[in-house]
Amino acid sequence: MIGSELDAAGLRDPSLREAYRQCRKVNAQHGKTFFLATRLLAPRQRPAVHALYGFARRADDILDDFDARDGEVRADQLQALSTRLFNSLVQNQPCTDDPTLTAVVHTARRYDIGWSLFDDFLTSMRMDLTVTDYPDRAALDRYMYGSAEVIGLQLLPILGTLGPREDAAPHAAALGKAFQLTNFIRDVDEDLRRGRVYLPADELAAHGVDRDLLSWCQSNGRTDPRVRRALMEQHAIARQIYAKARPGIGKLAPISQPCVAAALTLYSEILQRIEQIDFQIFGQRATVGKARRLSVAGRGIVRSWGARLKHGSR
Repeated sequence: MIGSELDAAGLRDPSLREAYRQCRKVNAQHGKTFFLATRLLAPRQRPAVHALYGFARRADDILDDFDARDGEVRADQLQALSTRLFNSLVQNQPCTDDPTLTAVVHTARRYDIGWSLFDDFLTSMRMDLTVTDYPDRAALDRYMYGSAEVIGLQLLPILGTLGPREDAAPHAAALGKAFQLTNFIRDVDEDLRRGRVYLPADELAAHGVDRDLLSWCQSNGRTDPRVRRALMEQHAIARQIYAKARPGIGKLAPISQPCVAAALTLYSEILQRIEQIDFQIFGQRATVGKARRLSVAGRGIVRSWGARLKHGSR
């Protein structure tokens, strides 16, 4: 299967093929839902998506809270990653000893993904080393631009567009933002255990919510009514962002539309699940059931094959 994807992508060089194989392996092991979504793309698109995932995962691994490294060590490692990517992508220095960088640099050049998007991503990753709270929406938006919106913008040239890329860009950015805000609402409990709150402090405070109250909810395994009201507000904001993102699906190349539509459906249904459990997110994780995921994926596969047959894309 991987060989046919690499062939479809026109990748012939053995070392380059191996670099992409390594990224695909990382994606399959650590991003199962994301990996499943890539199956709805044309085979020629998949290696590039795996490369982007592999790079993002590398940065995420550096930030992993559950080891003995201190913040200074992590900062040095992130800077080293940033420097090596810059030197290779911008300065054309070789990086053949690093499969992840080899694949992502090749992808960036092939699809004209600029250094600035990677730089913005790494900037937000550095924020996670020191920032544990966000005072207002503007501060959170600055973080989410680099950590989520740029992911949508990086994927856009791989997905392809029917018109100018800049017409689809705001929608792609909004979709990445909607996905991440969904995660932030669902994972308040988990993020709090890592010492972080990824919701605007002033908007929480308007409902009488602070970190101490969130910690109380965590300790008692239930959602205080004030927290529920605050989460309802965040839930509504996320819905508005999905509404902004949705029209962008029609601006994508037809072969990419089934994949993105399926991802939007499943992620937005996480919000629905949060609502169904009455925002009781402490001690349980709102998820979409396996049967539903398979159902959406199945329909996406049918649509994907139809689009490829109609438009002649591998």
